[in-house]
Amino acid sequence: MLKTILIVDDEPRSRQGLKKSLEKWADGQYNILTASNGHEAIELMKSSRVHILLTDIRMPEITGLQLVKMIKEQDVHPVIIVISAYSEFEYAQEALRSGVINYLLKPISKKALIEAVQAAVQAVEKQERAEAIEKVVDKKLVQADSRNLSTRTPIREAVEYINKHLKNELTQKEVADHVHLNPSYLSVLFKEHVKMTFSEYVTRRRIQRGKDLLISTSLPINEIAEESGYKTAKYFIKIFREQEGMTPSAYRKANNETAF
Repeated sequence: MLKTILIVDDEPRSRQGLKKSLEKWADGQYNILTASNGHEAIELMKSSRVHILLTDIRMPEITGLQLVKMIKEQDVHPVIIVISAYSEFEYAQEALRSGVINYLLKPISKKALIEAVQAAVQAVEKQERAEAIEKVVDKKLVQADSRNLSTRTPIREAVEYINKHLKNELTQKEVADHVHLNPSYLSVLFKEHVKMTFSEYVTRRRIQRGKDLLISTSLPINEIAEESGYKTAKYFIKIFREQEGMTPSAYRKANNETAF
């Protein structure tokens, strides 16, 4: 299945120029799509998976930064490159803090465009490896009777609730209330089905979330800590070291995180 690159730019000439350059480089190995605004881009991403997104920062109605935030809220995670003029550099800096892998300054040379996209391709590959690892981890974490987990059991719902709210301050009582169980009974069932305690599972999922972000984004450690459900980077680093035997920075370096 071909990977998809989406170009979002409200200027037709610029949009078509980028598409033409990428189509020549891709030589049929990538699906190159275009959108003239943020609304159109969001609709395209609803119907097909976009692996790499190139978006102009300055666009009417929905800016490039707003687009980045909107797709993040919708749990869509393409590798993102933003395009900006030199005078908009502060916007580019904000975009980089939002997990964007790179930015291109106008006017864009073909060499800079291709180099940025090639780096994005490598990031996509790392992201896919992280997703594959997470699936394996999830499979090991949820060692329950397959018949039970194929239906809407309280433990399955509890696990799904935890996975969706890792960033929040999760408590066993909160999850128990969500699945309509007594906290003590949930604790017993959780240990029986998942083969670890509630707190152990939450910790492992949060650290896995941190590992995923370390590999697939260039977010600073303090923001990764927050996204993973830790109030301070110091505590995140402490737990990460206990679980992985190295610091988050060392883990990122070991996985050849692309610097920009």
